[in-house]
Amino acid sequence: MTGHSNNPSSRRSFLKGTTGAGLGVAAASTGVLASVNQGRAAEGEPIPVGQGTMMSGWGAADGLEFKNGLEMAAEEINAMGGILGRPIEPHFVDTREGGPDTVIQAFQRLIDRENASAIICGYNLATLEAEYDVIADAGIVYTHTNTSLIHHERYNGDPDRFFGCFQTDPSEYWYGEGLLNYLAGLRDTGQWTPANNKIAIVAGAQNYSIVIGNSVRDNAQRYGFEISFYDTVQIPISEWGPTLAKVREDPPGVICITHYAPADLANFMLQFAPNPTPSLVYMQYGPSLAQFREIGGEAVNGVLYATVIANLQDERGNDFVARYKAKFGESSSPASGVQTYDACHLWAIAAAVAGGAGNPYDGDDQNRRVADQMRRIVHRGICGAYHFVENGAMTYPAQTNDPSLGMPHQFLQVQDFMRTPVMVGPQPYAVADFETPPWIS
Repeated sequence: MTGHSNNPSSRRSFLKGTTGAGLGVAAASTGVLASVNQGRAAEGEPIPVGQGTMMSGWGAADGLEFKNGLEMAAEEINAMGGILGRPIEPHFVDTREGGPDTVIQAFQRLIDRENASAIICGYNLATLEAEYDVIADAGIVYTHTNTSLIHHERYNGDPDRFFGCFQTDPSEYWYGEGLLNYLAGLRDTGQWTPANNKIAIVAGAQNYSIVIGNSVRDNAQRYGFEISFYDTVQIPISEWGPTLAKVREDPPGVICITHYAPADLANFMLQFAPNPTPSLVYMQYGPSLAQFREIGGEAVNGVLYATVIANLQDERGNDFVARYKAKFGESSSPASGVQTYDACHLWAIAAAVAGGAGNPYDGDDQNRRVADQMRRIVHRGICGAYHFVENGAMTYPAQTNDPSLGMPHQFLQVQDFMRTPVMVGPQPYAVADFETPPWIS
């Protein structure tokens, strides 16, 4: 069960075993790359690596961090000798709102103009994986964090064609059932006494949010909860009055918001705070970004949220955060940048082991060899363990009870908006206990 209280001694014992080789994923990568590179400097012909990212529009707060993460990883890998002596050269195209037409155009440009050997992205959620055909036609490797069940449908439909498409985090479905498991753990261990067993679900009008909301709805009864209402809001959204009216009419024990844009979620809390209900407020992913706390201020204290793709708050994670903020500033968001940082390190190790990166439309199938290595390697990154099944990462503890094979479903709480949110689950990664939100007496 993920909701039991923090056990610092067991956590220390676990982490001692996982971090003895040194701090940071760079340390782990150094051993593999240094061995394969055999002391060669990164002085050969550059390997173009692309990224289509939302550097403008509603997703820019994340998109700019995805750019930072790839740049930081490339610098570190090049300092280790690159990939068999060839440095990585990042190229970026703005995908604006992240829609399929814009993303496809961006990817085609990266492949045809820049000759990208791989495309390493965060998320472009609105594509519904339409970009997979562009990747398959070029025969290159593509990593993303779209967190989508559709990835598995497309990959399983033709694994040979989509060999190079990797989802470097678990699908969004697991957010729903994982939340119910965590809430049941808090309730059953007495860390939280719900006002009632009702959950109000508020989903954004996007596939990602709806899949999570449906997972909560469909599994609630098994965990001893019932759904009081299910609301879908158009996004972006700044005025939450109609939704809050429904919440206040029948106050639930939990308000579950599966929309993820940080500014929208901060506005919800600013409008909730003057007249709160005795409800635990859970939000999806958005509070990971500093923008959420900057806009919401004191009103966001007590908010619980989850992510399956962010830096752990252990020795490796803390070292990464320090290095990231030293490079990009205190107001940067390492929890977003780490997504492309980890993926780039993973791909670079696989490419080095496979004998080098391939080219687009490469007839010798070198990119297939790289993809084969990505499936074979279990990579311990800043976010946890990357182990691919159906070219998608697994989550711990819902998909696997082995933390060495799954990325932890991280539950975090904003306990002081002036500080980084703290991880309150799952074990053995938690660094703090859950606190009852200040608006619940």
